[in-house]
Order: sequence, then C-alpha cells, then structure tokens
Amino acid sequence: MMDRIDKNNYYLDIAETVLERGTCLRRNFGAIIVNRDQIISTGYVGAPRGRQNCIDMGRCIREEMQIPRGERYELCRSVHAEANAIIHASRNDMIGATMYLVGKNAMTGEYIEDANSCAMCKRLIINSGIKKVIIRNSKKKFTAIYVEDWINNDESLEGSFGY
Repeated sequence: MMDRIDKNNYYLDIAETVLERGTCLRRNFGAIIVNRDQIISTGYVGAPRGRQNCIDMGRCIREEMQIPRGERYELCRSVHAEANAIIHASRNDMIGATMYLVGKNAMTGEYIEDANSCAMCKRLIINSGIKKVIIRNSKKKFTAIYVEDWINNDESLEGSFGY
C-alpha cells in the first residue's frame, strides 16, 4: 500500500510546481492560497504583464548591483509570487486562508534556506486576510508562520533589512 502524502506537503508540492514558471535569475518562488481545502489562487515570480522578464533579457539589475537578499526590492523588475497570488484572488476568499510558499535558487535548484516573505509581501499578506504561511525548508520539512506574529512583531519599526 502506498503512503498518503500529508496535506501540507501536498500543497507545498503544488506551489513547487508553480515556481517552475518563475522568470527570476536569482530566486524563484511559487505561492498558492488555500482556504477550506480549496486552492483559491497561485502566483510565481515574474515581470509585470507586458514587460520583459529577466530570463528573457539575460540580466538582473539587483545581481549586477550586488544587492543582498532581502534588500532593495523596489529595484527588482518582478512581482513576487505572494503578491501575484494575492492579486489574482478575492479578499473574501482569502480571509482565514493559508498561503503555501516554496523558493528555490534559480542557478542551483536548491531550496532557499530560511525563506520568508519580504517586508512588502508581508504587508500584502496581512491586509489580504491570510491567517498562516507555510514555507518549505526541504522536500518534507516546512515552517508554519502565523500572520498574527508579523502584526505583533513589526520589523518596520526597527528598520531591519532582509528576512
């Protein structure tokens, strides 16, 4: 008899498939929003509609400027996976939902260590009504973050960089 995959890894596997559409030269993420066991929306990293993607241009401005991970996202051409998933969903459908997030290094294909949403995406997630974010650490391990913790521990008050 085949072992049945647990729900969290089932949804993380779907988010991992979504990230394969990503167009970033540094890191690609896939996000899905699930509420009441129903997928509400998906999103991956890519340039705004109609603009050239970094993989098509063959360059990354943040990489050229050697900007560390988690900093200066206003210079990034892409819309993040979390933002794209939120843009494509109704807020009513997201209230109380869970976002599943998987990130991989675009060059090595390895999972992003200590992955988390950037400060801008955290604000979008908070306002969307999403309750929990589950982030893949390895093929079977993940971290669950309650959005309430982001509200109570406001890093924007400290001016801290990264994630």
